[in-house]
Amino acid sequence: MIRGIIIGKFLPVHAGHLALIDFASQQCDELIVSMSYKASDSIDAELRFSWLKSLTESNPKVRLRMVHDNFDNDHLELEARMRLWANVIDFNFDSIHRVFSSEDYGAPLAIQLKAEGVLFDRERKQVPVSASQIRKEPMKYWHFIPIVVRPYFVRKICFYGPESTGKSVLARNLASAFQTELVPEVAREIISSNDFTADDIIKIGHAQTRRVLEKLNTANRFLFCDTDVITTQIYSKHYLGLVPEVLYELEKKIHYDQYFLFDIDTPWVKDGMRDLGHRREEMMKVFRHELDRRKINYTLVRGDYEEREKIVVMKLTAM
Repeated sequence: MIRGIIIGKFLPVHAGHLALIDFASQQCDELIVSMSYKASDSIDAELRFSWLKSLTESNPKVRLRMVHDNFDNDHLELEARMRLWANVIDFNFDSIHRVFSSEDYGAPLAIQLKAEGVLFDRERKQVPVSASQIRKEPMKYWHFIPIVVRPYFVRKICFYGPESTGKSVLARNLASAFQTELVPEVAREIISSNDFTADDIIKIGHAQTRRVLEKLNTANRFLFCDTDVITTQIYSKHYLGLVPEVLYELEKKIHYDQYFLFDIDTPWVKDGMRDLGHRREEMMKVFRHELDRRKINYTLVRGDYEEREKIVVMKLTAM
């Protein structure tokens, strides 16, 4: 029985990690993949561990473990740090015969464990990426991010503002151009007029939120959303004089990475549901105020269609 080990934060797990796991599992009978975590980690430990489970469940040699890193001291020399790690590994696992890594810590850790150190792709020529690069520029390294991990890094884009400002058309066109998903204004699937009830508005809030969460799983880099729950709150207050508390709870479920506030410098077009053409300036102030009071940063979108598209695309390409 040859038992190997890989240690890491997997923050997040990426193609390089998977290549290492595949390489290591071919050279041992049992492979322990130990994910260390701290409360201060930028990505939740349980979520990272679920990614690892999903990505390794077909490999019968892999044994996943979580280790709370409350012992490491990065002020120590590497050898002293690896002594701390070896003590924890000895305490938690059976005898280790091989230590697999793509980092400099592999050799001194193997020495401390009296095991063989096996280095893999140290120069990152086979898989030229690191977890820190992905965290910093996920769009650039998208093809190195496993499908199960991608929803975490999808940039959620909200097109926001009063009616008849070109949000729907631009959202639809950009979703097509970027080959990704679109979340439409789900309210139009539920109601056909502005004669609705509080129950209707609650259904809309739930449906809009659910659709965003569903589309995250299949989106490619960006997810274009034609509205948000703040908008639902605004129209609920305007037409019903109240905002059901659940809408504020639903708002907390989704954090948009970029808001685009669409200005009213476009012709107002009646479409059967729009009826606020005479109150456009008032509604623009309401929409802007709701972002400002939440301290949500946004980009103002104005001008003709081409100018609006240019503003949005320039912002997206810089993300």
